[in-house]
Amino acid sequence: MSKKIRGGSVVEMKGDEMTRVIWELIKEKLIFPYVDLDLHSYDLGIEHRDATNDKVTVEAAEAIKKYNVGIKCATITPDEKRVEEFKLKQMWKSPNGTIRNILGGTVFREAIICKNIPRLVSGWVKPIVIGRHAYGDQYRATDFVVPGPGKVEMTYTPTDGGKPVTYLVHNFESCGGVAMGMYNLDQSIKDFAHSSFQMALSKGWPLYMSTKNTILKKYDGRFKDIFQDIYDREYSSQFEAKKIWYEHRLIDDMVAQALKSEGGFVWACKNYDGDVQSDSVAQGYGSLGMMTSVLICPDGKTIEAEAAHGTVTRHYRMHQKGQETSTNPIASIFAWTRGLIHRAKLDNNPSLKNFAVALEEVCIETIESGFMTKDLAACIKGLPNVTRSDYLNTFEFMDKLAENLKRKLASLPKA
Repeated sequence: MSKKIRGGSVVEMKGDEMTRVIWELIKEKLIFPYVDLDLHSYDLGIEHRDATNDKVTVEAAEAIKKYNVGIKCATITPDEKRVEEFKLKQMWKSPNGTIRNILGGTVFREAIICKNIPRLVSGWVKPIVIGRHAYGDQYRATDFVVPGPGKVEMTYTPTDGGKPVTYLVHNFESCGGVAMGMYNLDQSIKDFAHSSFQMALSKGWPLYMSTKNTILKKYDGRFKDIFQDIYDREYSSQFEAKKIWYEHRLIDDMVAQALKSEGGFVWACKNYDGDVQSDSVAQGYGSLGMMTSVLICPDGKTIEAEAAHGTVTRHYRMHQKGQETSTNPIASIFAWTRGLIHRAKLDNNPSLKNFAVALEEVCIETIESGFMTKDLAACIKGLPNVTRSDYLNTFEFMDKLAENLKRKLASLPKA
């Protein structure tokens, strides 16, 4: 490729720790040599979020709304230890949660499958796509420590001047504890339902939606009722025509059913369930580092692609000491490729799409030809049996991907 591909506008969000190191390598070795992007960059590293009182996260989300494509590196969500470590002004909320609450939509996660990576759940011969509702619930909750005996109540005050309604949450009689209030919106649940039904139709797979409506009769019951109503009114005939179906399942039953299945379905999860089950499913397919994660907004035009894993703190501590690491970059690379594929779709840019697809193919082909990071070698041989010759370090693997990408692009027909 002699000439760079025009890539269009993309919002890039930098992150933290080892994934931030990898992020820069991806741009330097795999993206920038081939694609000329109009890059709108936001630093979501924990120090910069703290310095801006987390305004940078909101600004990044607003930019994604404007330009329709966001590509995000993994970031730290601070706990007490992180507040102390970085001397933060406060315990800032999850940047992912903040962005999702501004954009709305549904996060769809799907394993990246390589033939030579054995599956922990050997029966999963087809992929499972998890749709995680990306709004509200625990991620937008108000939670607090109850300091001592007393009463916790929730009050709904109608804006039309109607009489307020108060509900007793708990009467703390002998000691304090903890309490939480959380919510969701009918419109957000409807958007979630439409996204999930459309994803199932596009895949040609059945859709399952899981809740615990037997316990949360009103809260989870609302999800169940809205999904069923929309399915009956708008999607049932389309599903029947494709010989697929929609079912509501209890979350515990669904987890057991998923493990017994062969895969090949879309699973719509509430926010917290999707957070947990997407990692569980990724590990079942072989590795947490091998999963795509894309937030699809209700307008169908706006997406945010990200790595579905954390910042790989343990490897970063080793990297800081000058020790060798072998960190898997695949999910971060796929954040870039899925973002670029969507940009290509919006702009009708086949050259950009072909580049991104080629990069994804290079990642899978490189691993299947025996070049991989330590986590994947451990999937194949078992960690105690892995020797240094079985894997490449972080930088060696990135160089191997860059070498294979250069070769693959040179072999493609000229546009």
